[in-house]
Formats: sequence, structure tokens, C-alpha cells
Amino acid sequence: MNWGEFFAMKGYGFYVWGSYGVTLLIFIMEALLVRHKRKVTLQQLRLLRDAEKEE
Repeated sequence: MNWGEFFAMKGYGFYVWGSYGVTLLIFIMEALLVRHKRKVTLQQLRLLRDAEKEE
């Protein structure tokens, strides 16, 4: 078996590797969204803390 046959997977390679690609993309997007949400939440908490200190 050569690499071309391995990646082609008897004609199903597009679906198999496409599925892996979509899954990887979703994992990356999820990590970025969690990171962004954490950043926003920490900013909101800092604003609330600062607003309480001013009162």
C-alpha cells in the first residue's frame, strides 16, 4: 500500500479526511470561543470589582 492509496481509502478518502478536517476545525473554534468568553468574563468581573470600589 502506498500513501496515495492510504489517503484515497478506496474512494472514501474525501469523506473520511473531510470529516476529520471538519472535526478539527470545530475543536479549534471551540477552544478559541472558550478563550474569548473567558477573557470577556474576566473583563466584566474587573469592571464590577472596580465599580464596587468606587462606591
